[in-house]
Amino acid sequence: MDDRSQNILRLPHALRASDEFGDRLRGRAPALFLDYDGVLTPIVADPDAATLDDNGRAAVQRAAEQMPVAIISGRDLEDVRSMVAIDHLAYAGSHGFDMLLADGERERYGEEFLDELDEVEQELVEQLRGLDGVRLERKSFAVTVHTRQARAPEFRERAQQIVAAVAQRHPHLKVTAGKEVEEFRPGIEWNKGRALTRLMAVLDLDDADYAPIYVGDDITDEDAFVAIAGIGIGVVVAGDEDRPTRADFRLDEPAETASLLHLLTTLAEERSGAR
Repeated sequence: MDDRSQNILRLPHALRASDEFGDRLRGRAPALFLDYDGVLTPIVADPDAATLDDNGRAAVQRAAEQMPVAIISGRDLEDVRSMVAIDHLAYAGSHGFDMLLADGERERYGEEFLDELDEVEQELVEQLRGLDGVRLERKSFAVTVHTRQARAPEFRERAQQIVAAVAQRHPHLKVTAGKEVEEFRPGIEWNKGRALTRLMAVLDLDDADYAPIYVGDDITDEDAFVAIAGIGIGVVVAGDEDRPTRADFRLDEPAETASLLHLLTTLAEERSGAR
């Protein structure tokens, strides 16, 4: 992080600074971009158990009736679409490598790396065997090693050593770290920030009438916060670590995201009424 970052817990709370939040919109229409895990749902050990509750889904649905809404997730595209289960949104899966626009158009990046990701998957299947609780997940555009449920600290450390060794053999791939995960991805300059910028362009949101708002929780979301710095509003959902961030506001837990969506919806409705 550069010197413009602040630690998460020093940021103003988005719901307790609603007037300041509204002022940051400067009369512009909000365009909302949301991560999924850790934002719309809590982080859980089993990703399949991270289901969006009725209150959260209703909040997203209501927001989408008043403003453009897109989901940008590290999950596979079809996975996050099935989790959110709301039609007519734009979705970016695999950190933006696989995008589906609201009109059904599909964009994919990094397909030339899929064969090498297959090779990495096979290597990790063999080398991680016996490390109880360490889980390997193959996504369309990534191979992910989850260590949250590692049965012993030495299993977590050994998994990290294996990832580092495999990464040395595959320099064309990029390895990123998140919350108890390490992930191999295509080695191109593409991330959630680039995906957000692309979505703004193809959805005709990259003009002065719109204020992009991104809500994320993880290190991988910092690219999106940087992409909208100075033109939009970044909101980070606090986790276990009080780390530096380029976000502008914070939430303390995913349960507060629905309240933020209600606030944004109200602001959008007031703006529409004023017009």
